[in-house]
Amino acid sequence: MEKKNRLSLLDRIIKVCLENKLIVFLILAGLLVWGVMVAPFDWKIPGLRRDPVSVDAIPDIGENQQIVFTRWMGRSPQDVEDQVGYPLTVALLGIPEVKTIRSYSMFGFSTIYIIFKEKVDFYWSRSRILEKINALPPGTLPSDARPSLGPDATALGQIFWYTLEGMDDEGNPTGGWDLDELRTIQDWYVRYALQSADGVAEVASVGGYVKEYQIDVDPAALRQHGVDLTDVLNAVRMSNADVGARTVEVNRVEYVVRGLGFIKNLEDVEYTVVKMRDNVPIYVKDVAHVSLGPALRRGALDKEGAETVGGVVVVRYGENPLAAIQNVKEKIAEISPGLPKKTLDDGTESQVTIIPFYDRTGLIYETLGTLNNALRDEILITIIVILVMVMHLSTSVLISSLLPMTILLVFIGMKVLGVDANIVALSGIAIAIGTIVDMGIVVSENILKHLAEAGEEENRREVIFRATSEVGSAVLTAVATTIVSFLPVFAMQAAEGKLFKPLAYTKTFALTASVVLALTILPPLAHLLLSRSVQSERLKTGMNTVLAALGLIFMIFIKWWFGLVILLFGVFGLIRIRLGERIIRHAPRIINWFMIILVAAILSSTWVPLGYGRSGILNFIFVAIIIATVMGILVLFTRAYPRMLRYALDHKWRVMAGPIILVLLGINIWIGFDDIFGFFPGFVKRTRPYQAMQHVFPGLGKEFMPPLDEGSYLYMPTTMPHAGMEEATDVLRKLDMALYSVPEVELVVGKLGRAESPLDPAPISMIETVVNYKPEYIVNRNGRRMKFRM
Repeated sequence: MEKKNRLSLLDRIIKVCLENKLIVFLILAGLLVWGVMVAPFDWKIPGLRRDPVSVDAIPDIGENQQIVFTRWMGRSPQDVEDQVGYPLTVALLGIPEVKTIRSYSMFGFSTIYIIFKEKVDFYWSRSRILEKINALPPGTLPSDARPSLGPDATALGQIFWYTLEGMDDEGNPTGGWDLDELRTIQDWYVRYALQSADGVAEVASVGGYVKEYQIDVDPAALRQHGVDLTDVLNAVRMSNADVGARTVEVNRVEYVVRGLGFIKNLEDVEYTVVKMRDNVPIYVKDVAHVSLGPALRRGALDKEGAETVGGVVVVRYGENPLAAIQNVKEKIAEISPGLPKKTLDDGTESQVTIIPFYDRTGLIYETLGTLNNALRDEILITIIVILVMVMHLSTSVLISSLLPMTILLVFIGMKVLGVDANIVALSGIAIAIGTIVDMGIVVSENILKHLAEAGEEENRREVIFRATSEVGSAVLTAVATTIVSFLPVFAMQAAEGKLFKPLAYTKTFALTASVVLALTILPPLAHLLLSRSVQSERLKTGMNTVLAALGLIFMIFIKWWFGLVILLFGVFGLIRIRLGERIIRHAPRIINWFMIILVAAILSSTWVPLGYGRSGILNFIFVAIIIATVMGILVLFTRAYPRMLRYALDHKWRVMAGPIILVLLGINIWIGFDDIFGFFPGFVKRTRPYQAMQHVFPGLGKEFMPPLDEGSYLYMPTTMPHAGMEEATDVLRKLDMALYSVPEVELVVGKLGRAESPLDPAPISMIETVVNYKPEYIVNRNGRRMKFRM
């Protein structure tokens, strides 16, 4: 009892885990199932309800803002600013927790950006704005200018763009649809259907012509009939309404009296009474010409030189973008058969089809695929390193198993704390993978060392406990030091904090999970795998049979190479009894080298260092040479290290000269020669050696956002500010045709002006062209190259 009381808290935890394996493994199984449920990957697991972490390509570094959008049709920007923008901005200044307010006025509308402090809840700020707008004193704004709150989305919420085009049964473009027809279908059918998808905040239309009634007044006819323009305006406005009256009871039956007045066709407008003169009605058609025409437009959409109609889907704040896109695609598949169709003059049947041209799903899947590849390669490399350095297969499997378990635990932390899975957050996991492996290597190697030194009669569990306890505090201290070093990142604010905090969170989760697993899960597993505690032959046969069956299942449904490894383990365990003593003695070394060759073959098929144009054998030979070279250097280094250490201790200053030179060289590369030695006088700076050093060491460049190769390019030229709609559209058409003529370009869609959304206040002079490249290889949805049997 005295000895047990002298154990530290960490030692007691390790001991409890070793003594209660079943409880530990049951808790671990529950956590792993939870991790699978919240994993961001698009896994379809029957019988398991999934609630994945929100997934996006890049972190949303925008400010905590809300948009107040006000239409005042037909008014100049100056009038909009004076009578809408300025008084509304002044009225909104009293909202609590506001950091700043920005106003933006254009022809026919005003946009006000209200920037809140970062701590303010998104929907709380919206409610405060609505309260303020509803409490505006009468006369603050013109009677026909009604402010509205923008969609509950952020600036990065535009996740899906599409066009509407006529297609035949085989998916070939047919045309045959006017721009006003496509815009009507978009506004009154497609937009409403897609907006009903879960996670969608808004679907905005862009391009085409909005159909409207147009009344062209004849001044001479107005003068002749004594009618003012105001009379025509009021008559049309008042006639376009249904009127409800009282009820009338006839024969004990109640009837509701209604006056039907909604305008449904041109004749309804033409026969609207403007004025009565001598009991003779003067109709609108007597003083004006009524027709259907396009409304004034402030935006256009062009695809490869031809105008088209489309829309943009905006995801709701806090929703999962990947899930929202999937819901939109399901809704598209649901409504596509019911979209209008017509038979063209040549007999071709053309149906309106929704064609996406920007889909963030591809980049999201590539981001997740990067983590998948990093995890797979790290597991394989870990197996090779452990096998070469230690020649112990069970240990390599033990250490490698920590990686997927740790990452599943990281996903749990991300779900609980609301950290989205994006390229920055997932890179934190990828960076921490090396440290995760280090925890397992330190503990496992010490366990192996103590087991080798222990006697046959010594209790294996006590040996493993002693080995884990010996390095436990050191491992915990090393991880704690790394976690503490990330505290300044958690203190970052604004855009920097939103960009780098996810990385700090995920790496902290990964390090914490790795040290917990290394000290609580790895010792019980090592006791099972390394101590040969299973003595019953029947139990061994059963375990090996289950292992072989699992290998077959994994080969068929998951990964063939992963299943093959498990299958070989199971088969070897089943036939081991029938093998000779000599084969059994050399079997571990044979299996180790077989695993090294197998892992090298798998790595060569995934890396393909010589390119896909070379054969798999050449790629395998190249990878084998690289692995042999690197591991050979490591083996030589470990053998020569004692002598190198002795020399370094005996010749301290001689050895330290090298690191000092490297540090000075690194500072020059980082900061730049001129920035460090800029205090020299001018005549020194004009010398040739100084200028040569300035040219060699200019300093590293700085970039806030990392470059992303999305497979597309956004080209944003501008026309002259005074260019009209016709001129800007002509420029857009010619630009798209020129870009589409490039052989490597697969698709070009250009947007001119703004979409019908408060999130897009672009002027007519602003052009946004999405250029999609042809992929170098045929790729799947994860962005991985596909292979085909020839």
